[in-house]
Amino acid sequence: MSIHPMTPASSTAAEHPVELVTEYFARAIDALADWREKLAAEINAARADAPLTTDRLDELVEPSALRLFDTVDLPVYGSGFIAALDWLADANSHLAWWQGPERAQLVLAAQSVNKEHIDYSELEWYRVPHETGEPHVAGPYVDYLCSDEYTITVAAPVHINEVFVGAVALDLLIDRVERDLTPRLAAFGGDISIVNGVGRVLLSTSPARATGDTIRGDDLDAFERFACPGMALDVLIAR
Repeated sequence: MSIHPMTPASSTAAEHPVELVTEYFARAIDALADWREKLAAEINAARADAPLTTDRLDELVEPSALRLFDTVDLPVYGSGFIAALDWLADANSHLAWWQGPERAQLVLAAQSVNKEHIDYSELEWYRVPHETGEPHVAGPYVDYLCSDEYTITVAAPVHINEVFVGAVALDLLIDRVERDLTPRLAAFGGDISIVNGVGRVLLSTSPARATGDTIRGDDLDAFERFACPGMALDVLIAR
């Protein structure tokens, strides 16, 4: 069920920058909210027959992960499921993940002997959904694990019988998001920035601010601040 039932921005003009930004990222949150319920049921059924392994998990995740590339009206770079630590029968961690123009499966063990045992418990895209039980927009950050690019990850927790078993997620590359949103934000006029919960800039219409810069403390006095409902993002508009 969609938690942000809004008309796509492509067919209606947002009246305020915060509406534009909220609608944009809500597309990802809504898609993941629908998928996590379906995946939880599939995982639960699979575990009834035998302990769940990484190979079996990949089989369950792949069709829906690949479908997100085509069904979400966003420039999706990667999608998949991050298993809860120490939950699978044959690995203590696992990313069932597909990415890039070829939509190829990410094989961490082939890249580094240590990555197949990575502890991602403190990474924002895993930690926040785990702790809060809510979807989360994480970033911007350089994704050294998957793309090596400046990335935004949208993730939603998956629970079975109220037990956290992992998170479904999708990646958006910052440069593609900038191409989507910056011209549309600029059309409102003025100096507009999108920041995350700690004041880090996702993108800005101002050439004086780059992705990864921070706007905090007294610097915030120069802006009007508008929260994006349902996500830890704010739109800052210069006074």
